[in-house]
Amino acid sequence: MLNHSPTMDGGMASDVEREEEEAVTDLLRDRFRLSTITIAEAEAKQCGMEVSLPIITCISDLAFKFAEQLAKDLELFAQHAGRKSVNMEDVILSAHRNDHLASSLRVPEGKIELLEIYFIPRTLRLEERDTWKQGEKSMKWMDRRNFWI
Repeated sequence: MLNHSPTMDGGMASDVEREEEEAVTDLLRDRFRLSTITIAEAEAKQCGMEVSLPIITCISDLAFKFAEQLAKDLELFAQHAGRKSVNMEDVILSAHRNDHLASSLRVPEGKIELLEIYFIPRTLRLEERDTWKQGEKSMKWMDRRNFWI
């Protein structure tokens, strides 16, 4: 007899599906932990310090839990807005408790294209680097790149 539990979309998940999901989560957690350890060790070495592995592991687990909760929040914000995918508005909404983060995520009206530059692969940016038009103004590629710096 299979135990069934509700899934996020209201359906029922079998034990096999749940085990597969847990295996994927464990793999992601392990990779996240490895990345955290690598970054922490590199930063500690650069500062001439040492950081113990239990501390790094604790920080990694805390950050992973935060990322899981953030993903759930973003998904719920998008669903509430009647969308199937997350957009920048959801990210800004999720940052509302952190004033510094929220203010750095807010983009002046009409400037969202500048923010997208950092998320577009370099090969695509090279194709359109001659000029960029925003309303009546035209900015050269280097001006755009340095605008937010």
